[in-house]
Amino acid sequence: MADVSLFFVILLWSLSGFLVLATLLPISKVPFGAIRGLDFPKQQYFLIACGMGIATLVFYPGWLGGYGAYGLFGIAAIQAIYIAKFTPVWPTQSVRADAALQADASRRVSMIAANVKKSNRDYGALVDLVKAERPDLVMAIETDAAWIDALKEGLGTDFDHWVEAPMDNGYGMCVMSVLPLDTSEVRMLVTRNVPSVKTTVRLRNGALFRLYVVHPEPPVFAHDTKGRDSEIALVGLEATKDDLPAVVAGDLNDVAWSTTTRRFQRLSGLLDPRVGRGFFNTFSATMPWMRWPLDHLFHDARFRLVGMARLGKIGSDHFPMWFELALERTPEGQDTIEASEPGERHGTKRMIVEERKRTRDPIGGDWEDE
Repeated sequence: MADVSLFFVILLWSLSGFLVLATLLPISKVPFGAIRGLDFPKQQYFLIACGMGIATLVFYPGWLGGYGAYGLFGIAAIQAIYIAKFTPVWPTQSVRADAALQADASRRVSMIAANVKKSNRDYGALVDLVKAERPDLVMAIETDAAWIDALKEGLGTDFDHWVEAPMDNGYGMCVMSVLPLDTSEVRMLVTRNVPSVKTTVRLRNGALFRLYVVHPEPPVFAHDTKGRDSEIALVGLEATKDDLPAVVAGDLNDVAWSTTTRRFQRLSGLLDPRVGRGFFNTFSATMPWMRWPLDHLFHDARFRLVGMARLGKIGSDHFPMWFELALERTPEGQDTIEASEPGERHGTKRMIVEERKRTRDPIGGDWEDE
């Protein structure tokens, strides 16, 4: 019995120590993968802290167990502060389209965002999903030449407009559209061989909006995150200066509650339809116990939300997402985006300039080799 009690005490304080570090280190905002990656599993931290707190009260009564339980519940409360805004208890940022706007197909646009996982060769799963859902736009991430060939074979007659950026390093992408695309660009914004797409979409009523599709580098343990952070921030700065209403979508390799994504929203002023509605965790499709929201869409306040949903598996480690928006003439949205911090724009621009000067290959370019 004493051995069991000692084991429980060691487990309690070891896990509590890890949770304290995992909670406090990301607050430092240090742009390093080992720290930024700790931001991802906040839902898991919350559940573990709550479970351990309850277990401590039940199985280890007394003053030491009491202090341990209070500490664990405190950690859970801190995690809840971050993730609560992605639950129905929080006010929504994106305004729901009214019945008249939902009925006007000329002002709506439906989109599927899908990280296909380059090494996944189940092309038919995505093709069948797209044919079943019939979106106006498809944004496929991690596409190489074989993926684009397969998509053209299966969907070439369904979409008239294509923007292709095939890459063998896991950073390729492809945009397919029923709606006309004008002035499309494939750009390497910050890091070489990490493309993004900027295009202008024409709705059925003739109105235009700007679409940015991005897939920056992931955070890894022994590397800084300045490449990812710079690309996300740069798109936010571009969007806020754009003369057209903007939509930014893709696999940001970041969670919705992180320092980097919150800064992106402060810089861009774009709204997150998940706020007040749900997590819509898209990664990992293969490990249910390790899921968080990595695939995002942010939109100008002139858009109203018609609907959003996480779709079924396509053989990838990501779930695809469905978004449907409708463009209004006037902006509207809950003002829950934080104000930009003093000097934030200047510091961000300096980070982008410095990162662009680095000559290196993208992180994880060989991860998807077959």
